[in-house]
Amino acid sequence: MAKKKGGTVEVRLLFVDEGSYHHETAKIPAASVKAYDRLIDCLREDEDVLAKLHVDVERLVSAYLVE
Repeated sequence: MAKKKGGTVEVRLLFVDEGSYHHETAKIPAASVKAYDRLIDCLREDEDVLAKLHVDVERLVSAYLVE
């Protein structure tokens, strides 16, 4: 399971921008992740996640929980 600190989980996001890849690690509420079947839906729709982080889904290549 993903690392939990204070009710959060770490998510690793991989983006591509003009042929260059870069990653970001973000902490989002664990309850938000549990509320969705798919992580991408959580990142795109959850109000608590959207209040903390903007994800450019057109550049997003992958997203996964950090174990």
